[in-house]
Amino acid sequence: MTFSPELEAKFAKMVQQYPQGRQKGALIPMLLFAQDEVGAVTPDVIAEVARRLSVKPVEVEEVIGYYTMLTKEPRGKHHIQICTNVSCMLTGGEELFAHACKKLGIGNKQKTADGQFSLEETECLGACSWAPAMLVNYDFHFAITPEKLDQLIDSLKKTQ
Repeated sequence: MTFSPELEAKFAKMVQQYPQGRQKGALIPMLLFAQDEVGAVTPDVIAEVARRLSVKPVEVEEVIGYYTMLTKEPRGKHHIQICTNVSCMLTGGEELFAHACKKLGIGNKQKTADGQFSLEETECLGACSWAPAMLVNYDFHFAITPEKLDQLIDSLKKTQ
């Protein structure tokens, strides 16, 4: 499997940053970059990353199974993650998640029919001081209310 020339260059540089025999440290960033380019961590991506890092595919699978930011299923163009852990829960995170489900017409780890949005309830985004918090792809949004969520989703719909 080959990736875009930009990603190939990024991978080459990344692997060189690790000492010989320790390139496995590049596993998570490589999977994230590949996922962004391909849309998911496919079997081909798993095999290719394993080959490049001289690890077994099962070792790559273990990492994918542990880290929720990695997925084997394609997500929507706008992947929304809403925290419902303690701080966010106490400030309306669960209600916000329920509101997002209703607004988008999907549930946890589902994608809209047009592929524009996917939604995921998450345990923690590490932003307790700004709860409730959410991510849209890699962009953080803090102190979110249902009204702010509606505005954000409506603005993202316009960028299709």
